[in-house]
Amino acid sequence: MEPYRHCVIKSFKHNGHIHRTWQQNWLVPDELLDDKHKAEAMKVFINRQTPIQESDGKIWISRVPAVSFFIPKQWFNVVALLEEGGVRYYCNIASPPYMQGDVLTYIDYDLDVIRTADGERSIVDQDEYELHKAAYHYPKMVDEKVQAGLSALLERMDQNLSPFQDELVTSYYEAWVKRSDEVEQ
Repeated sequence: MEPYRHCVIKSFKHNGHIHRTWQQNWLVPDELLDDKHKAEAMKVFINRQTPIQESDGKIWISRVPAVSFFIPKQWFNVVALLEEGGVRYYCNIASPPYMQGDVLTYIDYDLDVIRTADGERSIVDQDEYELHKAAYHYPKMVDEKVQAGLSALLERMDQNLSPFQDELVTSYYEAWVKRSDEVEQ
């Protein structure tokens, strides 16, 4: 079986400046992906206590394990945070992912959607999106893709479609933990 592969995830802003870097992530091997995820050619990453570097150089360590989902051609990505109270989804409206070697990149377009473990959802950072839309002169096409990405994300979320399935998120994480424990022994 193909092992989990160490990867780096980098997000940028529309002007090309680095936004944030997740330094330690493990790519779930294709043969361990759920059939629905394989069908969409999803890239699924797992991290726990990963160093995260901000654009100003500051580094902090994530406190919550996460399973992240990147879908080709989709203008959003989904980070499932495995918290004590259940799975919380933090979703970024972003350009489709681009993967080269062991580095996945995307452009973060500020808008975020959060769905709590009890199912409540909220769209956040709309003011930041409008500010950057003006400052970076987003083309009309980008604004249209961002709005379409937001709609597609909300539809998946509201219908509990992949990747908004807590059991699957948990199973990816538990399989990775089990494999990590076996490798360390």
